[in-house]
Amino acid sequence: MSSDVRLASPQGKWILLTTVLGSSMAMVDSTVVNVALPRIGRDLHADLAALQWTVNAYMLTLAGLILLGGSLGDRYGRRKIFVLGVVWFAAASLLCGLAPNVGVLVAARALQGIGGALLTPGSLALIQASFHPDDRAKAVGLWSGFGGIGAAIGPFLGGWLVDGPGWRWVFLINVPMALVCAPIAVRHVPESADGRKHGHFDVLGAALGAIALALVTYALIEAADGPLPVVIGTAVAGVAAGVAFVHVEKRSPDPMMPPGIFASRQFTAVNLVTLCVYAAFGGFFFLTALQLQVVAGYSALEAGTALLPTTALMLLFSARSGELAQRIGPRIPLTAGPLLCAAAMLLMLRVGPDASYLTDVVPALLVMGSGMVILVAPLTATVLASVDTARAGLASGINNAAARAAGLIAIAALPLLAGMGSEAYRSATAFDHAFDRAMGWCAGVLVVGSVLAFATVRRPPPDCRRPECVTHGSITAPPLEPRLGKGPLDAG
Repeated sequence: MSSDVRLASPQGKWILLTTVLGSSMAMVDSTVVNVALPRIGRDLHADLAALQWTVNAYMLTLAGLILLGGSLGDRYGRRKIFVLGVVWFAAASLLCGLAPNVGVLVAARALQGIGGALLTPGSLALIQASFHPDDRAKAVGLWSGFGGIGAAIGPFLGGWLVDGPGWRWVFLINVPMALVCAPIAVRHVPESADGRKHGHFDVLGAALGAIALALVTYALIEAADGPLPVVIGTAVAGVAAGVAFVHVEKRSPDPMMPPGIFASRQFTAVNLVTLCVYAAFGGFFFLTALQLQVVAGYSALEAGTALLPTTALMLLFSARSGELAQRIGPRIPLTAGPLLCAAAMLLMLRVGPDASYLTDVVPALLVMGSGMVILVAPLTATVLASVDTARAGLASGINNAAARAAGLIAIAALPLLAGMGSEAYRSATAFDHAFDRAMGWCAGVLVVGSVLAFATVRRPPPDCRRPECVTHGSITAPPLEPRLGKGPLDAG
């Protein structure tokens, strides 16, 4: 295994370029699609449930399989799995762009999520395996920073594409990116794998976890208009699949999510806080992109650009927030951050018909970004500090998957809780009233997360592992961290 490439060398620059390109494809796609939803709904005659599935099909497979992505690379070759993920993602994106109806689009989005689960942890694993130890931290920092820039550009680019060539290009643009990324990886990135003997993959656990999420999501989306016996039956089946998932993980010799890791009260507590805050974030960004276009009358480009302040604040100040949390401990940031974000949700109640960007939208997004800056870096640091160093990569992967699952459930549940009908997004008045109720729910969940953090989070020991991804701009999930160990359970 080659692990002596220097960052300043030509090969090092090629490796950094291809890993940034690959991870950016998945990161950008997680945010840019929200901006295109109203146009997708109009062109494909889709109701609100179909738009929910357009987002959730991707999040479902990504959240369900991301823990296995690094394990596949360890066993079969990190470059091989990364390239497979890039090609898979591009092929699914092409299918999304050519989809003749919303059913095909949703299926293609699920396939996209599988590709994302392969290439997202794979890009970080390539950096960890390829670079000289003296350069790894800097390489990881550049990877996370450039990925954040990609996340910031994504909604702007998506809005421009939707208003210009059309929403299909939001997906089709991934194809030329993959045509650049994959050949560079094959030519310049050294292959690496873990030569140790591995156990069996936890395929049953991964399948049960994804099935549980899918069934619960289906029940929540269909609860508004679907047949009651089907909704109840699906919900019960989803809970049963979740119980079976826990049972399988307890008995499996190589579990995807070892139950023992939750013996740490701090780890369990921080993941509960993660579920609260990222459920609110997922619902907020899904509905805000619709609110700005359906109610406030923004174009797709204006709506995408409007969200830039939040990401920009995270890019500029997330590293400093992490340094502050190291000095004062994570309890105050994890308590204050969600409260600030809850205040931002309430400020969004001012965003209605003909809303002014400067006086109505910007204040809410600045408060939102400030809360996320205060929150995200300490949350990641606390997750890593709450387990043994050898399991830090696994802990990061579980936390990342939990955040994505929380967003998935929130996007399914919020329209139901807010009383949005299947055609609500076609009426500015109806959607505006439901959006206000949804923001109230999001604010409430954030307050619960704040109370949990205040009651349960404690200062970690001084010798714990610190995050390497100190610059972060993603709004959909906390950052992944590189693995120190090479075992099959260290799929971060």
